This record gives sequence, structure tokens and C-alpha cells, in this order.
Amino acid sequence: MGLLLCKWLFFLHPFYLSVTEIRHNPAHKSLEISCRIFADDLENTLKKQSNTTFDIIKPQNRVIVDTLIARYIRQHLQISVDGHMVAPRYLGYKIEEDAAWCFLEVSGVANVKKLELKDDILYEAHESQSHMIHVIVNDKRQSTKLDNPKSAASFVF
Repeated sequence: MGLLLCKWLFFLHPFYLSVTEIRHNPAHKSLEISCRIFADDLENTLKKQSNTTFDIIKPQNRVIVDTLIARYIRQHLQISVDGHMVAPRYLGYKIEEDAAWCFLEVSGVANVKKLELKDDILYEAHESQSHMIHVIVNDKRQSTKLDNPKSAASFVF
């Protein structure tokens, strides 16, 4: 009975969570960024924002979907390294189970002492949206959780 009640409550109150990992690669002087976002939530948000229809899992025109995702992430994920804004370059996405893994990169980052970010991905879609943020620099991992409306985080290494 308890498991059935738990499944029923989960159905009534789904959770909305994305995961962003930012890893400094000193050999390539870059930040490697991956964002795991529920594919249906991302698709619905992009459809509403662009006033168009598409299938994120099997797109007829991958270039259009990539353009929409790149623009959306650029608007909702801002990163600053040592006080300087950086512009992540969108590399693409892949679908894995129910998630879209979006990949980005920032070149020319030799060192990271302080990384600040603003992440409000899907905040306009879900009041209860949360983000797990993991930042790895010099093999040291720091993590935080952001709950809508909190969107800013800072990491010092």
C-alpha cells in the first residue's frame, strides 16, 4: 500500500530537476559543460518560446532544434570566470532515456580561481524547478542545488 501511495503522490507532484556539470580541463585550457534536462520539458519550453513544433528526440531538421537549444541555453546559463563573463559555445545534444544532454565548451580558460553562474533553465516553465550544479577544478568537486527562484551560485577554488 505504501509504494502505491508513493507512486500516486509522485504522479500528482512530479519533480523538475536539471543537472549541470562544469569541468575545467587545464590541458586544453577549457571548461567542458554538460546540462542534463528532461527532454519533454525542454521541448515544450522551446516550442512555446519559438512558437513552432518539432520533435526533440527525432527531429526532422536537427539544425533548427540545435539553434533553438543553443539560443535558450545562452539566455538561461551565464558563467563568469575570475570576474570575466565567458561565452560557452554550444556543441550539440544527445538524447539518453528521458533526458537531453546538452554539451558546451569555453575555450581559453587556463586557470579558475572563482566561477560564478546564473542558471534559470526552465524556471519560467516550472515553479518547482531545481538545478544540481557540479563544478570540478583541479580534481576538486564542489556542488550546490538551486531551487527556483534562486539562480545564482559561486564557487571558489
